[in-house]
Amino acid sequence: MSEASVPAVGAAGSWRHAWSYFFYQIRQSPLAMAGLAIIVFVCTVVVCAGWIAPYDPDAISLIHRLQPPSAAHWFGTDEVGRDIFSRVLFGGQQSVGVGLFVAFVSSVVGSVIGCFSGVIGGRTDNVIMRVMDIVLSVPSLVLTMALAAALGASLFNAMLAITLVRIPFYVRLARGQALSLREMVYVKAAITFGAGRRQIVSWHIARNALAPLIVQATLDIGAAILMAAALGFIGLGAQQPTAEWGAMVATGRNYFLDQWWYAVFPGFAILITAAGFNLLGDAARDMLDPKLKAR
Repeated sequence: MSEASVPAVGAAGSWRHAWSYFFYQIRQSPLAMAGLAIIVFVCTVVVCAGWIAPYDPDAISLIHRLQPPSAAHWFGTDEVGRDIFSRVLFGGQQSVGVGLFVAFVSSVVGSVIGCFSGVIGGRTDNVIMRVMDIVLSVPSLVLTMALAAALGASLFNAMLAITLVRIPFYVRLARGQALSLREMVYVKAAITFGAGRRQIVSWHIARNALAPLIVQATLDIGAAILMAAALGFIGLGAQQPTAEWGAMVATGRNYFLDQWWYAVFPGFAILITAAGFNLLGDAARDMLDPKLKAR
């Protein structure tokens, strides 16, 4: 065996050990198992929507409008005869996609800014944090609605508005981790040996600050789904004929007294998906936070 292959094998073994430990911890928590089961189920259904959906989600059939749940239409039909079950499945692609996009982009951008801000310090750090404080001083939902309205009513603009509003939370969290970690002996040793700021952030700060950032990102997926649904509910999110859970609930509320199924099924999809990500996020926080473990 060549020497070059030894690190690769060691790295692969390290990753396998990490994943084995992660799933071992998951199995010890009933809440984590429940959240993971919900997420796997929802993601599987959403990915396979094209094969599971019995109808085209945009197919109009006025003679079948507002029909109750039946063998032909499991979740009933909407005001123009579209199959609600099919639209819920395809709407999950929009809603879950928004949650994953927001959590990934906001966590990456916010973590990079926060880590560099904490390491650089001085005037630059003060300017960055004052800007973040200004953003955080405005209620998140209000600011998101204002940005979405300014950008224009569409699913992409809603997703962008939510991402911009969530970035400051990661900046503050990553900066706090960076301020603590930069005082560690190994970081000071790296500075003594001439390591640059980029290397310190990427090799010593960011990697050791991952645990709380991952927990926050997991929790933010559910929050982003709820916020996207809220924007869709008030008409600032996905527009017709795009299937999106919040927009479906918004339209369905007009028929709720007589056609309850229209709003209930997409609303339940929002509830169960957000609950799944929140359960997994809470369990991840309990597993990764040593202070909680010690209690």
